[in-house]
Amino acid sequence: AFFWLVSLLLSSLIWFIAVKASDPRDEPLQKGLLIFGVMFSVLLQEAFRFLYYKLLRKAIEGLVALSEDGCSPISIQQMAYVAGVGFGLMSGAFSMINLLADALGPGTVGIHGDSQLYFLTSAFMTMVLIFLHTFWGILFFHGCEHRRWWEVMAVVVMHLAVSGSTFCNPLYVGSLVPSYLLMVIAATWAYVLSGGSAQNLRRFLLCKF
Repeated sequence: AFFWLVSLLLSSLIWFIAVKASDPRDEPLQKGLLIFGVMFSVLLQEAFRFLYYKLLRKAIEGLVALSEDGCSPISIQQMAYVAGVGFGLMSGAFSMINLLADALGPGTVGIHGDSQLYFLTSAFMTMVLIFLHTFWGILFFHGCEHRRWWEVMAVVVMHLAVSGSTFCNPLYVGSLVPSYLLMVIAATWAYVLSGGSAQNLRRFLLCKF
């Protein structure tokens, strides 16, 4: 969570400087800066995810050196899951803070004929991002651990795609549908990489442990 906060702080600082140094009356330029800010924030988040992986790798090596049996008490898969949850929960918390700030007013959602589903769709978008960050953490760490850099790039591309799809709003179908499809793909992929199988899933659903 701390690493995600630092990435958000740096990206927000750069975007703030860019906006202040530009003409606020130039709408195309401001929209371009917004797109740049979102894309840069995504890349910075993934860079900090990589730095966090390197830090945890050093920590695991230290735990192995201190343990009596030469094994780490925590696996890299557990680290990946926890890191993904931390990124997701902090991302969701900030999304909810922004929504609650907008909900205080002034104004009424949809008063000029726009969609009245802003808060509902934002809640669904926040939920999918929390899940995606969890799955992305597993995929990202697995790619780094096994030097499968195409998995790392796949996470970056999916993150850029989901963030870029939000520019389709207020056509919320254009952002929610692709995001949830990517979530299903990422969840299945992470499940397989974590050692899951169709047989295990069937046994779980039938409560056969």
